[in-house]
Amino acid sequence: MLSVVRNFGRRSLFVFFDRNIIMDLIETGKIVNTHGVRGEVKIYPWTSDLSRLLEFEEFFIDGESYSVESIRVHKDMLIVKFKGIDSVKDSEKLRNKIVKVDASLFKLDDGEYFLRDLLGMVVYDADTGVCYGKITDIFQPGANDVYEISEIADGKSIKRYIPAIKDCIIKTDIDNKVMTVRPLEGLFDL
Repeated sequence: MLSVVRNFGRRSLFVFFDRNIIMDLIETGKIVNTHGVRGEVKIYPWTSDLSRLLEFEEFFIDGESYSVESIRVHKDMLIVKFKGIDSVKDSEKLRNKIVKVDASLFKLDDGEYFLRDLLGMVVYDADTGVCYGKITDIFQPGANDVYEISEIADGKSIKRYIPAIKDCIIKTDIDNKVMTVRPLEGLFDL
């Protein structure tokens, strides 16, 4: 199968010429180790709800499709057996690879969105209307995510960081790519 990969930050666009289909793939985890002797792999998932990933019958690794033979949760990790990967030697080749799924098959509830949807979003102050810049990165250091907001002012690059908590994030408008925030006192003092 001939494919072309274009990386756009945290998302990749894959074009499969033999199917004439364009797929929007989203990163869902990383293969961190092998598991057992039958070719299973251990995937560290990048979602808070592991059950969502149990529904997928196909994952993509390095632009290639891998069919799922079996999948289960074990100690907050996914244990996956891919068809055709039948030994530790085979599964070892997949270690440290990023696992993706077709984003169009991912079922999101109302008000839910992918983290990648926040990138490039313009951020405004809820009280003053001041534009702080755009979200350029998302960190996941622990209890909550942290959004990096970048702007250029007077020829200088300014980066601000805001925790993704209810007290700070007032409104997230995915359709219009706008976020309204209320920084904690002193958080954005330069």
